[in-house]
Amino acid sequence: MRHPSIRSERNVSMKRIVVFLLALMTAIFMLAGCGTENASQGDQFATRVVKDIDGTEVTIPKDITKVADLWHANNQVVLMLGGADTLVSTTKNVQGLPWFAKVYPRIKEIPAPVKGTDVQMEEIQKVNPQVVLASNKSQIEMARNAGIPAVRVNFADYDGLRKTVNITADVLGGKAPEIAKQYITYLDGKIKFAEDKTKSISDADRPSVLHIVGGDNLLKVDGHKTIIDEWIRYAGGKNAITADGPQITVTIEEIVKANPDIIIIGGTQSRKGIEQLMNDPQWASLKAVQNGRVYSNPVGTFNWDRYSAESALQILWAGQIIQPQLFSDVNLVKETQDFYKTFLHYDLSDVEAQRIIAGEGPQ
Repeated sequence: MRHPSIRSERNVSMKRIVVFLLALMTAIFMLAGCGTENASQGDQFATRVVKDIDGTEVTIPKDITKVADLWHANNQVVLMLGGADTLVSTTKNVQGLPWFAKVYPRIKEIPAPVKGTDVQMEEIQKVNPQVVLASNKSQIEMARNAGIPAVRVNFADYDGLRKTVNITADVLGGKAPEIAKQYITYLDGKIKFAEDKTKSISDADRPSVLHIVGGDNLLKVDGHKTIIDEWIRYAGGKNAITADGPQITVTIEEIVKANPDIIIIGGTQSRKGIEQLMNDPQWASLKAVQNGRVYSNPVGTFNWDRYSAESALQILWAGQIIQPQLFSDVNLVKETQDFYKTFLHYDLSDVEAQRIIAGEGPQ
């Protein structure tokens, strides 16, 4: 029989071991908790570097959930890349685009302290964006001076469009780079499709095309070295304006001298412009007017003709206007529906697609 004092000592030893083990386990759990918390905090403050359109390296948070997009056109790129839910600031111009609001109704609820190039930086700071996207250099500087990482995006041709889509995708992260790759493959396919039809057409056989920026000013036009000039050529035409640059102001005398075969008016006021043009004697002598070849440019979630991801569709539409026989195999309603379903996740009806193509808003 064991002595009682030995049994008591063993019980005390066991209790000490149990207490020690409990203390050890508690310490381990606490350390693990601190590690998780530190890791979480580390993720919260983790950063990465992106390059903007100027090649400037910008440090931004690793995970982007709050974006202020101050360039009207780039809001559509963000929408296409699946990042619209990250928008905490947009522009009044974007909110005024009927098809954008139709596809993404929340755009009307997002603060919009930007009209044109005027921006209220104090209002943007209130929504605490993690990053600003903008094309205007002074806006970029204002954001950076306010302590907000700012990434410049901008394009004036299809190559610039590709770069801006990729930069925006890099900023958004997640699935956006994969969508960007899919879109650029799609864009390149449409360009090749058109070029294969028109590349052998001589300049002499290409109709001259005057592209007017919008219906509110018929003397503001687009020249060479622009995305407009590129899609005119892809579609089998040539620019009636010989000067370089976008949104050039010309005289009616210069337009009469150019005497374009085709006139295309962009923007949401294009029908107003056509009515004014067709009733103005100064335009009456032009071949385009006499032959009834004056057209409204399509407008979707953004104007197809400029600064738009939908410029991929613009090439096909322009082909049907400029070289109708060569592009007679294109079902533009279906192409538009497919684009909206694939990249904007919106199912257009036939009527809706037709209205976009006609430059009309939703019913």
